[in-house]
Amino acid sequence: MRLFIALPLPDEVREDLSERCNGVPGARWIPPENMHLTLRFIGEVDNAQATDIDDALVSLNGKGFDMTLSGVDVFTDGPRITSLWVGVEANEALNRLQGKVEQALVRTGLPPERRKFKPHVTLARGKIENGRKLQQFMSRNALLKLGPFRVNDFVLFSSFLSQSGPLYTQEAVYPLEPAYA
Repeated sequence: MRLFIALPLPDEVREDLSERCNGVPGARWIPPENMHLTLRFIGEVDNAQATDIDDALVSLNGKGFDMTLSGVDVFTDGPRITSLWVGVEANEALNRLQGKVEQALVRTGLPPERRKFKPHVTLARGKIENGRKLQQFMSRNALLKLGPFRVNDFVLFSSFLSQSGPLYTQEAVYPLEPAYA
């Protein structure tokens, strides 16, 4: 079983993002139903590990919070652009939740994540051409701001890699406590 933990996005946010996803050569756009914010990629685990992970996440407590998506950027591998993404405005509650998820997973015996948490929603992957069309996309979406929207839960997803792309299934939903401002 291939697992990851993520925040689902409201339908209207995924629809807005999806409408922006076009016009960049080499970009393989993420379907709106697969858009999410990954808190932690886990990878392949067996059923016993999956049960331990679920037990650890069930006991995790956290409060709901508001989140705003903002701006676009790219990840690179040397000179190659590997993905195009939308960022998240600074959010201490999101960072706290991600830290709690990370600690819970390490307690189950998983190795700690080596990469620093960079909250984002991936819009496209592939061999994205660094040319005029990409620059136009970046300029058109530089001031993108979606939200704030409420985050009331986080989800354990399984991922099956098919020929047509990954298929994500919600395995468990973990509610966050209501937070009143």
